[in-house]
Amino acid sequence: MQFNMHNSKTKMNWTLFYAVISGVNRHSTGIGRIWISVLFIFRILVLVVAAESVWGDEKSEFTCNTQQPGCNSVCYDHFFPISHIRLWALQLILVSTPALLVAMHVAHRRHIDKRLYRMSGRSNPKDLEQIKTQKMKITGALWWTYVISLMFRIVFEVTFMYVFYMIYPGYKMIRLVKCDSYPCPNTVDCFVSRPTEKTVFTVFMLTVSGVCILLNIAEVVFLVGKACSKHLHNAGDLTLGAWIQQKLRSY
Repeated sequence: MQFNMHNSKTKMNWTLFYAVISGVNRHSTGIGRIWISVLFIFRILVLVVAAESVWGDEKSEFTCNTQQPGCNSVCYDHFFPISHIRLWALQLILVSTPALLVAMHVAHRRHIDKRLYRMSGRSNPKDLEQIKTQKMKITGALWWTYVISLMFRIVFEVTFMYVFYMIYPGYKMIRLVKCDSYPCPNTVDCFVSRPTEKTVFTVFMLTVSGVCILLNIAEVVFLVGKACSKHLHNAGDLTLGAWIQQKLRSY
């Protein structure tokens, strides 16, 4: 019963986390909405429903062929310096944080729109509510904020994939660990519980992370391509340098 309550609490926390970042969903492109769906279904749900139970026994069932006090803990820390679950949770938080930049920018723009509306002498509640719920177009300063947030996502994803590779070479959980750290009396054999299952989940989570990187890159290309196309359509004789200066001034 205690486990179920803890698990339910974990789900509720992730649901609240998703509710925060999904507020950006209605202002995103189609690719951005796909990214949020992949993030929630294939990463957060898999992490909460399946991965946490797979790694729940990593400490208790990590056994070494010695009874020397402290040897198991030292060898476990040597092989699992950072828990997969905590590392994935940190990755999801950092990858999703840039979306809050877009949310804050949208909130700031709405605040300005409401202030301008009131300064014009109008105060219709329906119009104010429409300003509050309207979808913002990704143009001007919001375009820069959105693209910068995508770049941060890509950097965070790539960084965490590199960290995983450095800690667990080949992303593979090996069955047998040779450990000779103090206070182990000599080189001892330690055994990892369910290494194949953990390898499958590790590869799956990192594959989905790679898919998210591709979606973010595709969204950057889409936004830049759309902006360039609009520039060429509306200002055919304007140079690319002048267009960039215009974008910078709008930011």
